[in-house]
Amino acid sequence: MKRLPEDVVQFFHSQSFVIVSTIDRDGGAHSACKGIVDINVSGTVYLLDLYRGNTYANITRNPRITITAVDEHKFRGYCLKGKAVTIHKGSLQPHIIKAWEDRITSRLTQRLLKNLREEKGHARHPEVLLPSPKYMIAMEVREIIDLTPHHLK
Repeated sequence: MKRLPEDVVQFFHSQSFVIVSTIDRDGGAHSACKGIVDINVSGTVYLLDLYRGNTYANITRNPRITITAVDEHKFRGYCLKGKAVTIHKGSLQPHIIKAWEDRITSRLTQRLLKNLREEKGHARHPEVLLPSPKYMIAMEVREIIDLTPHHLK
């Protein structure tokens, strides 16, 4: 497992979602949007997946995974490569479920505030319709790729 610098941890905490890529049964890439529940300097990232679909099946077959996030405004981003395991809902710690609920509440609040400021967006509040998590993905980071162009570092 690779330790994560504090600035990388903070970068991922500030993202509303990340792109998670896994390998499908044909050896191709499968990408999906996921929310980070927790990430720590020891190199573990926790994601909750709500649908137990392709990402779940892919991790079950092949644990290789990447998590990518970019901040377009700051022209900065990272890709974390590693291996993942799935942890079923019955084994989830209550603080992880609480962290997910807090994350949904925060996203809902941000959407309401943007709607009040009359910024165009989704007219409904899709976060309210999300199912409760069935399992969690725990990833051990093995490599950090800084996506920031070299001349801007």
